[in-house]
Amino acid sequence: MTEVIQVRLREAGKIFYYNARGIKFSVGDAVVVEADRGIDYGYVLSEPAVMDDKKFEEPVKAVIRKVDQKDQDKIDSIKAKAKEAHSLCVDKINEHGLPMKLVESEYSFDISKLIFYFTSEGRVDFRKLVKDLAAVFKVRIELRQIGVRDEAKMLGGYGHCGRPLCCSSYIKDFDPVTIKMAKEQRLSLNPTKISGACGRLMCCLVYESDTYNQLSARLPEEGDKIKIPDGAGKVVKVDILRQKVKVELDSGAIKDLSFAGCSCPKSGCEVHKKYTILKNKKKKTKKEMNEEDEEHDFSE
Repeated sequence: MTEVIQVRLREAGKIFYYNARGIKFSVGDAVVVEADRGIDYGYVLSEPAVMDDKKFEEPVKAVIRKVDQKDQDKIDSIKAKAKEAHSLCVDKINEHGLPMKLVESEYSFDISKLIFYFTSEGRVDFRKLVKDLAAVFKVRIELRQIGVRDEAKMLGGYGHCGRPLCCSSYIKDFDPVTIKMAKEQRLSLNPTKISGACGRLMCCLVYESDTYNQLSARLPEEGDKIKIPDGAGKVVKVDILRQKVKVELDSGAIKDLSFAGCSCPKSGCEVHKKYTILKNKKKKTKKEMNEEDEEHDFSE
């Protein structure tokens, strides 16, 4: 068993578990930690918690210390130097006429390496650029091509909900998102309404999908035939979150049915004993099936 905390490296880096080593931490504390590229800094995202070592595939690295004033001065100096390097790199990119957009620049904590993150529609031959930058900064230069989602994660911002972007605040990894998820949640398929700051489908569609699937399993679908004590009719509207459906009876009357007391997937409980649902056997078109299978890969 190990007492661990979650730490996000830098301002928008990856999130890892770290051995707290018995040190008391609070969310938001700046810390110096062991990282793959040596010593680095990050910010605490969770309170200390004791976890079984078997849950971790690799040994958990340790937190070295809380950031002190000396560390903070060094971090501020690194950020200032990276900002200057960023401006110079932009000038060099323009000088070489390369089709790339510089997103972020950062020095390693020991100032031995300078990393430039960029986006581009295709592959870029930046060998001459690297030589020029190495001659100027006298350190190891690394250029990393990233996707638009990683760009949004680095730069940050706010989503449609008015909150900070999920990717830049707490999401560890990007998961695939499909158009089908938006359909299941009864969202408008207008791209501007279901796309995030990166221009791709919103991350929140993924982690809300399971809840919608569980709630939908208890309800009939639009177009299903249904028999109720008042007669037979067709489901014309489904409200998943309120667990209600609107039924148009053969007589023309409109009835609102509640499935809120249901505790099973469409059979066996008191709610379903009142209603007989006859599934609509309409076959999906090839276009509809392709749209549901359309996937936006978040691994760029």
